[in-house]
Amino acid sequence: MHKKISKAVFPVAGLGTRFLPATKAQPKEMLPIVDKPLIQYAVEEAMAAGITELIFITGRNKRAIEDHFDKAYELEAELAARHKDDLLAQLRSIKPDSVQCFYVRQAEALGLGHAVLCAERLVHDEPFAVILADDLLEATVPVMQQMAELHSHYGSSIIGVEAIRPEQSSAYGVVAGSAFGERLLKLDGIVEKPQPENAPSNMGVVGRYILTPSIFHHLRALQPGAGGELQLTDAIAQLLSAEAILSYQFEGKRYDCGTKQGYLQATVEFALKHPEVQEEFRQFLEALPLRQRSKQPGEDCRTANAAATL
Repeated sequence: MHKKISKAVFPVAGLGTRFLPATKAQPKEMLPIVDKPLIQYAVEEAMAAGITELIFITGRNKRAIEDHFDKAYELEAELAARHKDDLLAQLRSIKPDSVQCFYVRQAEALGLGHAVLCAERLVHDEPFAVILADDLLEATVPVMQQMAELHSHYGSSIIGVEAIRPEQSSAYGVVAGSAFGERLLKLDGIVEKPQPENAPSNMGVVGRYILTPSIFHHLRALQPGAGGELQLTDAIAQLLSAEAILSYQFEGKRYDCGTKQGYLQATVEFALKHPEVQEEFRQFLEALPLRQRSKQPGEDCRTANAAATL
């Protein structure tokens, strides 16, 4: 049995430019999927894995994240006075007292590798998780819990991956390795954003990592890589020369909420499962083709036909 993962790093300093103007004054991680912000889904996943120390790497205009995980005395008092016990319980469950939050300011946006390096003094010499809130992962067993159980058995760094199409490789870190177990590869290489013809496999890295503290030695020695940034992928490639690293094709579904398309897909699918709104929302979606057909005379029928597939 290897050391339990108790710390998770959440790099949340990004500017969220894909969602401007919505992210001009609020963090992209606070964009809601139905009634919970993206960062809360990520934190819930971490807590399900037994993680009790949450390290947020923040930047300017990220105060809303701190406020979200802080205690709201006035709001709680108001809910208690109005006997809204269910809402009060939801509010208090956002961060149980047993979980601690720490915030580190990343003064410059120098890349994911630099963001993780900012957590070194808080992580010390322990293995730790890295969770990117942009990747919303839905699974029967939360994905970080799946990975933490594997780490408990193997003790090595573990990189979350999923199968991707060849033309997508230039948007991912892509791993190479040999079969090591069910859904596992023992890595012998990892490349950041290769062109399809140079991709070593069809396994792309997603925003879930468990890393040994040795990664910090390689992060400190990094030179700027793809996009002129300090890439976590490059440090992992260096770590491979010193210790074994596994990749894990997680069980679950990923929504890329760093894109508008993925964000909208997640919103629709989570709404269809939400006990408060699912039935009314489903009826709304089923009525859409009729509304679209009656919208304007001569409207391209392809629009209505596409909606009819819902």
